[in-house]
Amino acid sequence: MLQTSVNMIKRIIICLIFTVLTGEAMGQEVRRARIFGNVRDADNNPIELVNIRVKGTVIGTATNEKGYYSLTVATGDSVVLVFSCLGYNKSERIIPSLTQDIRLNVKMSYSSIELGEVSVTSHRNQADMMQSLDAGRMKILPDPSGGSIESLIVTYAGVSSNNELSTQYSVRGGNYDENIIYVNGLEVFRPLLIRSGQQEGLSFINPEMTANVQFSAGGFEARYGDKMSSVLDITYKRPQEFEGSATVSMLGGSAYVGNSVGKLTQVTGVRYKTNRSLLGTMDTEAEYDPNYTDVQTFITYRFNSKFEADFLGNLSLNNYNFTPHTRMTSYGTAKNPLSFRVYFDGKERDSFQTLFGAMTLKYTRSEDVQYGIQASAFNSREEESYDITGEYLQNTAEKGTTTDDIKSALDVASYHEHARNRLHSTVANVGTFGIAKINASNVLKFGVNAQIERISDRIGEWESRDSSGYSLPQTGTAVNVISNLFSDNDLSSMRYSAYIQDVFKFRTAQGMFTVIGGVRGSYWDYNRETIISPRLSVGFIPTTEQNLIMRFATGLYYQPPFYKELRSVVTDENGNNIVNLNSKLRSQRSTHFIIGGDYTFRAISRNFKFTTELYYKKLDDINPYTIDNVKIRYYGYNVAKGYSMGIDMKFFGEFVQGADSWLSVSLMKARQTINNTLTVPTPNDQLYNISLYFQDYFPGNKRAMINLKGMLSGGLPVTIPNKGWESFRYRLPPYRRVDIGFVYRIAGESDAIMDRAFFSHFKNIWLGVDVFNLFGISNTNSYYWITDVYGEQSSVPNYLTGRQLNLRLSVDF
Repeated sequence: MLQTSVNMIKRIIICLIFTVLTGEAMGQEVRRARIFGNVRDADNNPIELVNIRVKGTVIGTATNEKGYYSLTVATGDSVVLVFSCLGYNKSERIIPSLTQDIRLNVKMSYSSIELGEVSVTSHRNQADMMQSLDAGRMKILPDPSGGSIESLIVTYAGVSSNNELSTQYSVRGGNYDENIIYVNGLEVFRPLLIRSGQQEGLSFINPEMTANVQFSAGGFEARYGDKMSSVLDITYKRPQEFEGSATVSMLGGSAYVGNSVGKLTQVTGVRYKTNRSLLGTMDTEAEYDPNYTDVQTFITYRFNSKFEADFLGNLSLNNYNFTPHTRMTSYGTAKNPLSFRVYFDGKERDSFQTLFGAMTLKYTRSEDVQYGIQASAFNSREEESYDITGEYLQNTAEKGTTTDDIKSALDVASYHEHARNRLHSTVANVGTFGIAKINASNVLKFGVNAQIERISDRIGEWESRDSSGYSLPQTGTAVNVISNLFSDNDLSSMRYSAYIQDVFKFRTAQGMFTVIGGVRGSYWDYNRETIISPRLSVGFIPTTEQNLIMRFATGLYYQPPFYKELRSVVTDENGNNIVNLNSKLRSQRSTHFIIGGDYTFRAISRNFKFTTELYYKKLDDINPYTIDNVKIRYYGYNVAKGYSMGIDMKFFGEFVQGADSWLSVSLMKARQTINNTLTVPTPNDQLYNISLYFQDYFPGNKRAMINLKGMLSGGLPVTIPNKGWESFRYRLPPYRRVDIGFVYRIAGESDAIMDRAFFSHFKNIWLGVDVFNLFGISNTNSYYWITDVYGEQSSVPNYLTGRQLNLRLSVDF
């Protein structure tokens, strides 16, 4: 009995000891602490997608869009955290003894070299389909358009332009109407009557007021509107202190000021452009009088920590006056040189006036929830008026002949072009939006919008031609015009749209995923069409190779018709071409499939990034169109289908140490089948497009920089005006152009001269010299078509601008 009791006591003691030891071990397993904080860059801006890892383990997380992170680890004597992010120097933080929750804020430095006023901060994680651009490059970029964000975008892979006078661009085979532009979350519009780059004037976007630029060549999110090709998202500055700059050049001038006073911040810019000297390098000797003026302001007022009001206003006055005198164009081949001389009479007067205003009210309920209301209005008054007659001779340019020799002329004729066109439009919309952060890795975004459109269109234009004394087309019984167009249309309609999307980020043992899924819907009461547009993108950063980012995107991208797409042309019994509006026209549709990625690496002690994207776009219900200069003329019917496919590559890095440069190469094939019978290229089909942006500085003198922009693009398909795609026979010659700029910082903040009374008001003073079209290449972007008495047509190239010198002076204050 006693022995039994002793054995029982031993068992109880052993069980107690085991229980205590086990309890202590279990207690140690559940004792954990949370490390959290914010990661910011040298400018105190939050950094997204910073990888935070406990050294020697697989435990880790990543920062959200506000730079916040949080992870839980076991307590211990010492914990080492490793912070790494593309474009920043790796950083380690040691916590000697982790016994409780701790906040750890980290500031990461750029993996870059400061070059005067140019900061190289190129390599950043891009887990979605949006690319970031540095708007500050516009200060040093040689740009014949007078300074525009678009002139930098055309150097990116998948983007092309074949007209230096225009800010319009094509993305992966689409036209400019397929690109959507946002400024501070608001869609912006442009005039509809513009038919040439000479008329176009200034882009809506003021680069000096711009803080952030994001661009997507396809696969963009549901929160962006209904367009088939691309999105450009601009955010204007909110200055915290006084800042400003002024620039004057041979192409015009600009100035802006920004400041913050209490609860109010504002930035206001004024731009003036006149490309008279640039137009003077073209074949037509004329009195050019282009004047383009733009005034913009962006004002923010914070009532308190939760309520904020923004106002964006823009007034644009573009006037183009043109009085031609003569034109002399030499063309043809070495074996068959030709010349085309024209003597003009008459003039052209165009006016494009636009007014835009928008108000946004934001309510931030908490750090995780924000709501807003937006209202905007756009008004455009466009007038185009010209009466120009011309008498021309087409002649051989062989030795021994003169361009005015009528006896040896191949063709002698005259023409008269007349137009009185007016278009007035008003677009107003109101909407609401919201952002809700469900948790640290899940953000919900949504919005609803209603838009009213009122357009009045009056067109009256015609052209008569006389060849060898016969009016064209020659019937033997009547005098006819070779072409005409008349419109007397009014349109009033409503559009409704809504979207919802979820941004979800999560980490697995394999790596970090960013999934953006959403759906967009819209309805237009004019054609009574409802469209639903689902969109999805996935980004992946492998744990084993954090310098590699892979992306995939797909979705249905519809493009509801705007006024210009609705116009179809019918011929009445008198042979007049009348514009009718097709109320049965449906939205065009593009189904995107995109796969690609970025790989970053260091070589020769410099940063580089290689980006590749493969894409296929299936096109349905296409409304075919032709292009003449920048004028797009639609068929007005959904009679085509097609596809666009290709590969875009971009090599980005420090070609010269301390200065970012990039080389973009795109290969593409785009086809359309019209009426199930005619298969032809799309109007913007370019087999290849190569662009280069290169920076360098003079050895031993970082004040002086060289900036070069080069483009080589395959020729676009050519159609005869008013003949449609049945007239397609050949392509334009390749577009080849190099612009170079030299910039020298005369004085900066650290210079002794800045202490003098006059210079003390300035931060930097820059002097620049640009050479546009360095090699003097005659690029063709359209043709003038000669028609003989038998109706046969031949083309004379319309050359773009030649070599031109530009001087500019810029000051920052």
